[in-house]
Amino acid sequence: MKYILPLLVLLAMSLQNCAETPKEDSPPSEWKPNYDESLVPEYTLPAVLSPASDETVESWEKKRRPEILALFKEHVFGHLPEAKADSLWWETLKEDKEALGGKAIRREVQCYFTPDKNGPSMQLMIYEPTVKTGPVPAFLALNFFGNHSIHPDTNITLSKQWMMNREEMGVVDHKATENSRGKRSSRWPIEMIIDRGYALATIYYGDIDPDFDDGFQNGIQPLFYTEGQERPTDNAWGSIGAWSWGLSKAMDVLQNMEGINGEQVAVFGHSRLGKTSLWAGALDERFALVISNNSGCGGAALSRRAFGETVERINTNFPHWFNGNFKKYNAKEGNLPVDQHQLLALIAPRPLYVASAEEDQWADPKGEFLSALHANPAYHLYDLPGLPTAEMPKVNEPVVGTIGYHIRTGKHNVTDYDWEQYLSFADLHFGATSIAD
Repeated sequence: MKYILPLLVLLAMSLQNCAETPKEDSPPSEWKPNYDESLVPEYTLPAVLSPASDETVESWEKKRRPEILALFKEHVFGHLPEAKADSLWWETLKEDKEALGGKAIRREVQCYFTPDKNGPSMQLMIYEPTVKTGPVPAFLALNFFGNHSIHPDTNITLSKQWMMNREEMGVVDHKATENSRGKRSSRWPIEMIIDRGYALATIYYGDIDPDFDDGFQNGIQPLFYTEGQERPTDNAWGSIGAWSWGLSKAMDVLQNMEGINGEQVAVFGHSRLGKTSLWAGALDERFALVISNNSGCGGAALSRRAFGETVERINTNFPHWFNGNFKKYNAKEGNLPVDQHQLLALIAPRPLYVASAEEDQWADPKGEFLSALHANPAYHLYDLPGLPTAEMPKVNEPVVGTIGYHIRTGKHNVTDYDWEQYLSFADLHFGATSIAD
């Protein structure tokens, strides 16, 4: 099956500002985000646990957790389609045993979703430490501008997929160029990750679903359409659901790789891909640790605060991310039967890390912290500390329990500081140690 991008869609997209995160000047002039705490509406959060005072781990796992998960599927992220015969298969296209000056083995693994190689597929790139005593834990993450963008190595395959036009990223006419190589390396400290004893696996998210509102014609969604169907129903998955599905398919691959410890895979994401990592972690309990970096509205931040980006604004700017039902709650966050602290609670009892940035008010750092705090009841059921403080910490002073949180200096980004915290958090829960000299 070949997917052809409609010409009119491409022309329209060339006129849009397709930045990873909408800037404050992107909404219409008549709409202004609220950054004033005194203007946050009064709200009551839906309960994590059932009203029964005798909630147990068993009742949470068999009744309450499935209830919350079903509500998120119906009202926010969408239901995944019924599974067809599983035809996932993969092959290693490239392997470099001397990557990073001999520190790592780099593999490019093509993952096919149909028996036909010309059908939809994604390319999984894996860096694995050369020096190890056995299978290593791994971080799995989607990236925004192709696998070639995370490191300047010219041996990495240059993606041929559609991409958002970004001249500074080396993307011209929606295609990556040689100038794209390594443009996002600052967000991916590969040598640090390898030196700490971890593998890194990443996929260009556009392999799974191009990030624009094309009526769901050019991602994986058509693979699941029934006869005569042209787009998902209002309660079916959007792009975030599709990207999450792709992460689970990558997990299938990693669990079959000899050098990777499939029981210790952390799923990580930034911005819209942080929303994705949270939803993937909620759906797929094989992910042993979940990380949200600056995920904001629809991710870690409480929707009911309507601070910075709101449900209405995100559904207006990016109508394809969530399901159709989520639009019913535009400017009506209080009517949502769920809020994001419940999404975080679905990760329990697995470790969860939420990170904010001081200058990223659009993503509502306080709302992200409060969401992590209010996820605690699910962790307490397991006699785990969850987030061990009720007070938002100072900048650059992480707090760590089974839930970790920090707010760092700087803007909406992924920095070495963030990765240092994630690696230490993984060390704490995975028991990994550094392999650096």
